[in-house]
Amino acid sequence: MMNRIWIVLLLALSLPLPFSWPAAAREKIKVDLELILMADGSGSIEYDEFLLQRRGYAKALFDRRVIDSIRFGPKGRIALAYVEWSGPEFKEKIVQWTMIQTKQDIEAFAKRLEDHPREVFYGGTALGDAILYGVSSLETNKFVSDRRVIDLSADGSDKDGLDAVVGRAQALARRITVNGLPIVGEWPELEIFFKENVIGGPGAFCVPAYDFRDFEIAVRKKLIREIVGYDNVVTAGR
Repeated sequence: MMNRIWIVLLLALSLPLPFSWPAAAREKIKVDLELILMADGSGSIEYDEFLLQRRGYAKALFDRRVIDSIRFGPKGRIALAYVEWSGPEFKEKIVQWTMIQTKQDIEAFAKRLEDHPREVFYGGTALGDAILYGVSSLETNKFVSDRRVIDLSADGSDKDGLDAVVGRAQALARRITVNGLPIVGEWPELEIFFKENVIGGPGAFCVPAYDFRDFEIAVRKKLIREIVGYDNVVTAGR
C-alpha cells in the first residue's frame, strides 16, 4: 500500500501543470484565504441542474453570514475565483480572481456569476485534471495567503483524464487543501469516494449535497467553514 502511495506521489510531481510558474515572484496582495470554486459542468449536468448549481453558489455568496465570516479574518479580505470544468480539455474561469472585502465586492462577484452564460456543456468527469487546474491557478494568481483551498463539486467519480488522487498529490505537495462537495443523488457511495480520493490537506473536509435542490444549503455551510478556517467552528444552519 505504501509503495502505491509513493508511486502516485512521484507520478503526480513529475506531471507538468497547465500553466508554467512565473519566473520571478511578483508583489502579491495579502489576504486571509485564496479560494477557487470549481463546479462540475460535465455532460451529466442537465441545464436545470446547472441553473440550480450556479444559483446555489450565488445565493450562498449573498448570505450575510458569508460576508461576516470574511470580516472575521485578521485582514478582513479573501481572494475568490469561480471555474466550471468537465473533461481534461474543458475548464472555463467564469469569474476571475477577485479580492472580496466588502458586501459590495461579494454581491458584484455573485452578480457576475449569475449573469455569465454557460460555457461548458459536455465532456466527462476529469477530477484529477480539475484539481491540477486549481493548483496552477492558485500558484499564478496575484494574491498570497497562509491558506489556499480548492473547493471541488461534482456529481460523479473519475470518468476521464487523470485520477483524482494524482491531482490531489500535486495539491498536497504545495500545501493546498482540497475540499469536496459531492452531489450524491442516487449514488451514496460518492461521498465515500470523495473522502478517500479527492479531499486532502490541512483541515480538509467534505460536505455532501443529496440532490441539486439541497445544493445551496451545502454550499453555504461549506463556504463559511472554508472562510473562517478549520480551527474555528461556525454553523451556517439550514
